[in-house]
Amino acid sequence: MEITHIYKEKLVAELALLEKELATVGRVNPENPADWQAVPADMDTMKADENEVADTIEEFEGNTAILKQLEIRYNEVKTALERIEAGTFGTCSVCNKPIESNRLEANPAANTCKEHMN
Repeated sequence: MEITHIYKEKLVAELALLEKELATVGRVNPENPADWQAVPADMDTMKADENEVADTIEEFEGNTAILKQLEIRYNEVKTALERIEAGTFGTCSVCNKPIESNRLEANPAANTCKEHMN
């Protein structure tokens, strides 16, 4: 089995998991399908109860923070899959040298070699 195919399988599986996780805290922005929006928690809040309203706001803020991190990784994985299709996967985007195999094992979505990872 070609090594790129193994990474593609890993990335496709991770993308599916990320989509499931994103759906628990957000939704696809109807105005921009490439963007996700946090959604408030599904709480039965009585608007007159300040504590319940505060809890809802706190949950929404938590969802926003989680969504931001998941969306970053989601986009990294999508970009890696695009690089596979374009034939540029495994090549550093800075120096065009091959990305070390142990770096790709640790992070199949890596787009730089170890020298340029920061």
